[in-house]
Amino acid sequence: MTLTPLPFAADTNGMDGREPITLVLGRFEDLVARGLRSLIADDPNIELLAGDIELDRLDAALAEHQPRVAIINFGSLRTPVEVNRLHTAHPETQLLVLANRPTPSESNQMLAFGATACLSKETEARDILNAIHLASRGLHVLPRTTSGSAHEPLGPALLTPREADVLEHLQAGRSNAEIALALSVSVETVRTHRRNIYRKLGVRTRRELASLTQA
Repeated sequence: MTLTPLPFAADTNGMDGREPITLVLGRFEDLVARGLRSLIADDPNIELLAGDIELDRLDAALAEHQPRVAIINFGSLRTPVEVNRLHTAHPETQLLVLANRPTPSESNQMLAFGATACLSKETEARDILNAIHLASRGLHVLPRTTSGSAHEPLGPALLTPREADVLEHLQAGRSNAEIALALSVSVETVRTHRRNIYRKLGVRTRRELASLTQA
């Protein structure tokens, strides 16, 4: 899997004397973790500050080390909102999420919740390094789409496209009736989508929803 061409991608292998990119690495499967550590060690422009950090300890690790980039295991997330919480608490740290063959909708949702990139664990080594360099500059990185990826991901439940539409209206403060009118569906359908959104995002009320999505 390769990355979508982005501006400046060709010159990310050299930092021209700049300070190294500081990085914190979440917990991954053993082989993936070994590969990432080896990859990072081969790049003199990246400094690994801490690795093998469990999700529950990641917030404290980011507060302590204040890295420019953190790599997170999608499979460790309980809900997508955990990415948003980390992004909100540590806006100066760019979050790079690695998942098992993420679909475009999964990648887009991670970006919507504050990640700078969401890539497959099968991404080529050079592209992972490019993604780290680009993420350190605050540039979003999008993977090319792949065919035959209609599997069920190991990770948090993702919003469907329609649920994402409803979420956008909820964030705008619209009522169920207003949302139903805008989307040409029944009010009961909106209520069903809203319940699914709350469940997947781990919230119970509109107030909680508003608080977790405020950047």
